[in-house]
Amino acid sequence: MAMVAVGVTAWAILSQPAANPESEAKSATQTVSEAQALVHAGLMQSQYQDFSGAERTFRRVLELDPANKLAWFNLGVIAQRDGRTADAREAYDKALKIDPKFASALFNEAVLLESSDPDRAVTLLKRAVAANPKASTAHLRLGRALAKKGRDDEAEDAFRRAVETDPKLHPLVPESFQDSVSPSPSTSQAGTTR
Repeated sequence: MAMVAVGVTAWAILSQPAANPESEAKSATQTVSEAQALVHAGLMQSQYQDFSGAERTFRRVLELDPANKLAWFNLGVIAQRDGRTADAREAYDKALKIDPKFASALFNEAVLLESSDPDRAVTLLKRAVAANPKASTAHLRLGRALAKKGRDDEAEDAFRRAVETDPKLHPLVPESFQDSVSPSPSTSQAGTTR
């Protein structure tokens, strides 16, 4: 009986086709395509508020592609939504290891840290607006964080950039800064870009 098992194992190993670089490349492409399709499916699940299903889907993406920043980011969003701050930070950090300029992950992690670690939040928000200068909400939150720290000149600059990018944010600027960062007539007529 042991001889039969050894023979079957040897046959199974020997009968496998040799690795073909073309088939490996095709397999890698299929894996990436499958991961992309699963990311889309996870986003749809989130949109329909099936967060546990979305979390399972994003974890499946990471089985196929451990370096998928969108899967890590969305796991962070789900954890943040569920109040699992440590899990959210870990997921955002993994997304940022893959892409240090991933503005959405920078922003979301900063939001998590605004009250517990305001200095780190400021650093992350500065990185977010450097990665995406048109991130008006990031400029607004950066201004608020800087104002809380008494860094009014920097806060005013951040508020000005927020309002220049999106004049609709002007009412959200703290009252003490509103006059100095009022949208210009040309800015408010031009509309916003995102």
